[in-house]
Amino acid sequence: MSVDKISGFKKVPQHIQDFLYYQHCRHFPMLLDLPDKCGGADKSSEVFLLLVIKSSPENYERREVLRKTWAKERLHNGVWIRRIFISATMHSGFEKERLNKLLEEEQRENSDILQWDFNDTFYNLTLKQIVFLEWMERNCPKARFLLNGDDDVFANTDNMVEYLQSLKDNDGSKHLFTGHLIQGKGPVRWTKSKYYVPVQVQESDSYPPYCGGGGFLLSGYTALVIYNMSQSITIHPIDDVYMGMCLAKAGLGPVSHMGFRTIGLYIPSKKIDIYDPCYYRDLLLVHRFLPALQ
Repeated sequence: MSVDKISGFKKVPQHIQDFLYYQHCRHFPMLLDLPDKCGGADKSSEVFLLLVIKSSPENYERREVLRKTWAKERLHNGVWIRRIFISATMHSGFEKERLNKLLEEEQRENSDILQWDFNDTFYNLTLKQIVFLEWMERNCPKARFLLNGDDDVFANTDNMVEYLQSLKDNDGSKHLFTGHLIQGKGPVRWTKSKYYVPVQVQESDSYPPYCGGGGFLLSGYTALVIYNMSQSITIHPIDDVYMGMCLAKAGLGPVSHMGFRTIGLYIPSKKIDIYDPCYYRDLLLVHRFLPALQ
């Protein structure tokens, strides 16, 4: 019934058909939970920066490196940095069961994974965001700020804390949403693109302003505003665009921060080591960093 009136439904690729079939579904069983991660709802204000990292079940190596580097839970400048990986499921049958058991073991050792029982695909990243925000409203509603990012980024979380502490008029109780600002864009209509969005998903040729999904900072206040707005906005498959849609509906907007490089860092010379730490010391986040480079 959900796709019966969609013109040209059978002509779009299978992964888009799957998205349209389940676009209205928002509630899935939770396989791994951390209800006390923030010390309980009442004490969650003690979490200054919550690192919310999207990670597929099989990306164990990435998670392990992040735990030992920029995503390490610690006290910095007198405030707490906490870490959560958000994940879903992959494959089916014995392979799915095996991966889930491995993730359970990882959870027992690290206590930092939230997992839901839906397919961990690119088009379900928005769903990941929504179910996480629902979890946050229930278990961590007073966290001051969040870094929302991928598991293939380098984030200078010390710099982030210092930047957020410099916001003298915002302790997380006011609007903040900042990163690599993208404006004046619309759906990609090229069928071979990873970001392909046909008219069956969105008729409009324009997107509201949004920040690149590799990583962005937002206040706890804004995270809960986005969750509330999401209740009445149809899920869109491109998660960073969907965040922009929720902000626009609330009459809010994202702002640019030059410390975010979600399309990578350009070094205009082949004679220079592009991974020299000197080029990254003043930045907040750079996308496309894999474990060997952290």
